[in-house]
Amino acid sequence: MKRRSVLTLAAGASAALLVPSGAGAAPDGGPVGPLADADRRLLLRYAADTWRSMTAMVDPGTGLVADNIEADLAAATRSRYTSPTNVGCLIWSAISARELGVISRGEARRYIRTALDTLSRLERHPYSGMFYNWYDPADGRLLRSWPIDGSPVYPFLSSVDNAWLAAALMVVGNDDPALAASAGRILAEMDFGFYYDANARGADFGAGLMRGGFWPERPPNGGVEDNYRGRGPNVWYTGHHYGTLHSETRIISYVAIALGQVPREHYFAMWRTFEPNCDWSWQEMKPVGEYVEHLGIRVFEGAYRHRGRQYVPTWGGSMFEALMPDLLVPEARWAPDSWGRNHPVFVRGQIDHGLHEAGYGHWGFSPSSNPAGGYREYGVDPMGLDTDGYTSDQERTRVNLGFDGCRPADPLPTSYGDGVVTPHAVFLALPYAPDEAVDQLARLRADFDCYGPGGFHDAVAVRSGTVAHRHLALDQGMVLGALGNLLAGDTLRRRFATGRTAERLRPLLGIEEFAVPAGN
Repeated sequence: MKRRSVLTLAAGASAALLVPSGAGAAPDGGPVGPLADADRRLLLRYAADTWRSMTAMVDPGTGLVADNIEADLAAATRSRYTSPTNVGCLIWSAISARELGVISRGEARRYIRTALDTLSRLERHPYSGMFYNWYDPADGRLLRSWPIDGSPVYPFLSSVDNAWLAAALMVVGNDDPALAASAGRILAEMDFGFYYDANARGADFGAGLMRGGFWPERPPNGGVEDNYRGRGPNVWYTGHHYGTLHSETRIISYVAIALGQVPREHYFAMWRTFEPNCDWSWQEMKPVGEYVEHLGIRVFEGAYRHRGRQYVPTWGGSMFEALMPDLLVPEARWAPDSWGRNHPVFVRGQIDHGLHEAGYGHWGFSPSSNPAGGYREYGVDPMGLDTDGYTSDQERTRVNLGFDGCRPADPLPTSYGDGVVTPHAVFLALPYAPDEAVDQLARLRADFDCYGPGGFHDAVAVRSGTVAHRHLALDQGMVLGALGNLLAGDTLRRRFATGRTAERLRPLLGIEEFAVPAGN
């Protein structure tokens, strides 16, 4: 996993969660209408090509998928590092590819079984069962020096990376009885309570937050020494918690609550927006909303207003933050008055920004490869909480809408620079704007040299035409996950959102009503 949205703030898993979902289960996800036959065929072609890039990243000996590969798919260009998130993406991508008819059941099983066998042998933190953040995909060795430049790597255990892997294990356990036991054994050792700081918002608040992760050895920056489970020696936690709900990091909360490892009240300890007073005037704009109580937790149900829309923002205004958890959790269906309202308006806001506000002629903004080299976060600035958050162009054109009574606004930008769009953001939008998404993907292919044997390349700077000619396992995993859900009856959501997971999460998500008017 790449950089996350973070905010610095002053019981074991059970194989019983892995129950067959039934081949005839009804779709249980977001609203999408019928697709034209030609569009369906085109999307299936995208899926087949995207799967080709995913398999090109897989080491044949270990079954581990590399973090990235160049667009020519040459094995020599596979990165020499991988993460738990990348492995999770491979697992659910294999299921999606099988359900879409791209590969056979036996081929999917071979990919997943090899990865599971290697996972079972990887070095882990013995007291939490968590995986480290970086391994060598060629031999599964824990990395202590970075393959690119030899700089030291201080072994770290990321909460969100482990959550994506755990979610994938839950999916595969509900998918294939031949693999359920292997997935269940790995999952049963993973305890997300190791990350849960019950006092993050004060001892009397009623619920806490998840840390970003921990080091088992003291890192150079010191960290926060503690041990929330009291098992084994102390560890050194990150200085931040994941304090905002509308972020890709909410997958940690979903998994931990589903596994019974943190209280369900934790869901309401996270901010929707921050409070509408000058103590919080560093946020992007002054929110509207009101205070309510859910499960004994006082929650400010805040939202932003911009260009005629009202929405709950993410940290940086990116599609990845907003919609990656929606690949697995049927948020729009389970929470029609919160996520069911917010997801469509968030997608419309991204489309409006790209086509009208910034005038790029293209849309789809999310962390991705930087066409100029490396990796960078991109988003729609007014749709994020952080005033210094993600921007949609290379020049970092920002918007300051002010905070009434506390901070003056700046004039709106008169122009934007070289906007950077990423195809995975468009695929994530498919359930909520299918016609616009299919059109945008076609225009990207027509306007830029951004498609090859492995599908769409990772990002395009649309004014200069510069393309990031590589594939990321994370981003290709989002593409295949989105296509599997859209074209194969919510294949991932049905396999994640079942059994005890549904019993624990569905009523919880259904409690809330965001400060987002229906259909705005």
